[in-house]
Amino acid sequence: MEQVSEIIVTALLVIAGLFGLVGSFGLIKLRDTMQRLHAPTKATTLGVGGVLIASMVYFYAERGTITFHELLISLFLFLTSPITANFIAKTYMARRLAPEDLPKPASSDFGWSIHDAPPTEAEAAIKSE
Repeated sequence: MEQVSEIIVTALLVIAGLFGLVGSFGLIKLRDTMQRLHAPTKATTLGVGGVLIASMVYFYAERGTITFHELLISLFLFLTSPITANFIAKTYMARRLAPEDLPKPASSDFGWSIHDAPPTEAEAAIKSE
């Protein structure tokens, strides 16, 4: 493997490690769930993505073939991480915030979707007990 490709792989691994370290540190040090949500979904995702890209560069330089496994894992990670963060944020809001605690939406015709749905039969049965 040429020295240039080794430098590129090393730089990608170091950058990915720094992103992972910052994301892990943010997960530990941030106080609230909504603040902690950003650390793993942003920084750690970039860290894992950097390792996967470094792996792609390594195998291209070593064997001369493009590996699609790492590319597919990276795409899956970058697509699912925001969706997971959205689900966690909505669950937090539904469990912890009352409708009057939320800011008014820009459109007065629609409210927050997490509070607009009527309760299901199971939720109504729990509340009536």
